[in-house]
Amino acid sequence: MSYSEAMKSVAGKAKEASRKVSCADGTARNSAILELAALLEQEKEFIFAENKKDLDAAKERGLDQARMQRLEITPSVLDYMIQGCNEVAGQVDPVGGIENMERRPNGMMVGKMRIPLGVIMMIFESRPNVTVDAAVLCLKAGNSVILRGGSEAIHSNLALASLLQKALGKAGLPAEAVQVVEITDREAVSELLKLDEYIDVVIPRGGEGLIRAVVSQATMPVLKHYKGVCHIYVDKDCEIPEAMDIIKNSKVQKPAACNSVECLLVHEDIAKDILPSLGTLLAASGVTMKACPRAMPLLGAKAVAAEFDDWGMEYLDLILCVKVVSDQDEAQDHIARYGSNHSEVILTRDHARAMRFIREVDASMVGVNASTRFNDGGQLGLGAEIGISTSKLHSYGPMGATELTSTKFVLLGNWDVRN
Repeated sequence: MSYSEAMKSVAGKAKEASRKVSCADGTARNSAILELAALLEQEKEFIFAENKKDLDAAKERGLDQARMQRLEITPSVLDYMIQGCNEVAGQVDPVGGIENMERRPNGMMVGKMRIPLGVIMMIFESRPNVTVDAAVLCLKAGNSVILRGGSEAIHSNLALASLLQKALGKAGLPAEAVQVVEITDREAVSELLKLDEYIDVVIPRGGEGLIRAVVSQATMPVLKHYKGVCHIYVDKDCEIPEAMDIIKNSKVQKPAACNSVECLLVHEDIAKDILPSLGTLLAASGVTMKACPRAMPLLGAKAVAAEFDDWGMEYLDLILCVKVVSDQDEAQDHIARYGSNHSEVILTRDHARAMRFIREVDASMVGVNASTRFNDGGQLGLGAEIGISTSKLHSYGPMGATELTSTKFVLLGNWDVRN
């Protein structure tokens, strides 16, 4: 069978399964998700063993540290997957609810019903936990999903898919509602991206190169984010010890994450008070600071001069750009020029400046006095996420089950005809 025929078979089965899943009772979909949570716990040694095959192969190929970190399923990662399943299962069913029902002047009732998107294709790199996050959210929202992970995670993804399909079977739902593409050749992805008659939307999750490649080939809509160039602006009125904790958390806790901070903007009135201590704190955590001329002498030995191309870079590493700005206008202008609409935060005690920042800064999450690391579906109450969209159609920010639905108009008439 050719790649074209094989991928058309996968997509056709997903389309057929999506009709059955969309019509299934929410209890059945929740049952499958809870069964998966139980299987993840029961089969954890199997999961770790399959993941080790991927880790060993990746190490032999010289995969970089950031991608190795994303690839590994640790006990805490597995616990987070189980927790996500339980939280998603406990959420209100997003499918079938009718919103904004209003009576028209002629007496007819008009509203909108929330419905599944249909067939979702997810293309992602490294992180095998995405297999579970994506699958449970798609199922919760009544969709079927085709998952194509990176070749470096093939054993992990297939292991998790086997548990997903077992859980679906126990809940009386079609196993084809969740499929992992076994073919690791990129040509298989190219064939899938042609199948807009079967696949309703594609979500790429990975590096900028992957996302741009998908956008250039896809015949169906794409929900995407290219980069996570996240900023923190330190206002002249802020709590310095708390601000330092937030900055360290945003950069150091998980530097390879797309919601880690990449650039720090500091008001000139507070720069001398915070940057020397902050430079010492970050240097102790191994952070290299790329500084503007005004910040450079305040940050200590770990600081190096920033180059023109450093602003707007997504490092995904222990590297932080630091710039002293004259006021909030300059900070927001910098964010508008170099940001990627992902996560932006202001640290301030001034309510008016905080509200202005929230109102004027364009990003999928804008925060006040909190780490950028909170831009995450689980942290924002979605249970899990299938990705973070930095485009505004049709979703902006972390995408949970509700974001994987659409609406259709519902019209309730009384034997009416149009005049």
